[in-house]
Amino acid sequence: MSKEDTAFPVDGQLLMVMPRAGASIRNPDVRLPILRADADGYYLEMRVDADSKEQSEVAVTRRVPLENLSAEEWEELSNQYANLDLSTCTDLGISKALEKIPDRRVQRLFIALLTFLNPRQVAIVLYLYKEAARQGNSPLVSFRSNDLLESMGYSRAKDGSFTTRSRAQLNQDLVALHRTELVLAQSLKKGNTTGAKVIVKSILRIRDYEIDKVPRDFDLAKAADYTYELADAYTVALEFFDGPSRTGDYVLFSNNVDMTQKLGSNAKHDYKMKLLVYLASRMKWDKLQAGQYLTISKQYLFKNLDLLGSNLSRNNQILWRTIEELQQEGYILEALELPGKRKLTKIQFQINPEKIRCSN
Repeated sequence: MSKEDTAFPVDGQLLMVMPRAGASIRNPDVRLPILRADADGYYLEMRVDADSKEQSEVAVTRRVPLENLSAEEWEELSNQYANLDLSTCTDLGISKALEKIPDRRVQRLFIALLTFLNPRQVAIVLYLYKEAARQGNSPLVSFRSNDLLESMGYSRAKDGSFTTRSRAQLNQDLVALHRTELVLAQSLKKGNTTGAKVIVKSILRIRDYEIDKVPRDFDLAKAADYTYELADAYTVALEFFDGPSRTGDYVLFSNNVDMTQKLGSNAKHDYKMKLLVYLASRMKWDKLQAGQYLTISKQYLFKNLDLLGSNLSRNNQILWRTIEELQQEGYILEALELPGKRKLTKIQFQINPEKIRCSN
């Protein structure tokens, strides 16, 4: 990555928390969602606890402010929540666990929180940072919906349009990234020092959107909560954007990073995106040895790739298959399993600075 115009920067603080902020319901550090009311309003929130054994395993709370909610609506929502068995999400799947919720808006709010920052949404975030670099390193990014869908590898129909399902999913993802706040309740490393302030940020905030043909009845929140629609263009503000322009704390990604979605595949099975972002996160938390080497416990690799089943052989196969994919794309030059006790096994990665590297 000899020339910076062949790469784009992603904020270092965002990358440090992204794997934790996107932890799945199966992660042992994740607590089930709760409804909470305080003087500032009503919230649906979900906490990812810290792991004291690993510096990068910080505590993060993700929450959705429930705006414009009356006392009666809060009471109804509380009743629906009381009748949920969220523990079944890990056994039967999220959609199955929530299918009995009568209100589609409430159902989608829970799904958005439970699946927040899945690999598909991470691909959207990377696309927006890439666009930010192309548009002059401004946190305010404008884009056409069809351009984003195309970059994610979705196929067009014969008339050149995208399917209703892929368009609706994109609007729901954008609104989830817009609505969901991240509360970083613990200290975060900044360079060689450690700060201790609480930060509340969204990944992005939608500033405006455009409709090509009017009259057309489109409402952003209504589309995300009840219907299957997408605006033709959006302008968003990236709230984690201190790195490139202010602190110089960022990670450079190759411009040809693969953001495509596999046809018919669930986003949660995109292990390649999960591993790439986790390696970038650890590059910020850990000091690279000899400038290129990163050593990570296999236990934490499994956890952050959501390989949490008891079938160790299957988990190993998926992990090494994913490592090989990133080797083929040039992000990893070499990966070596270091000898040690089974639960303490570590993998040493040699990272290719031509494809991904830290600013400092």
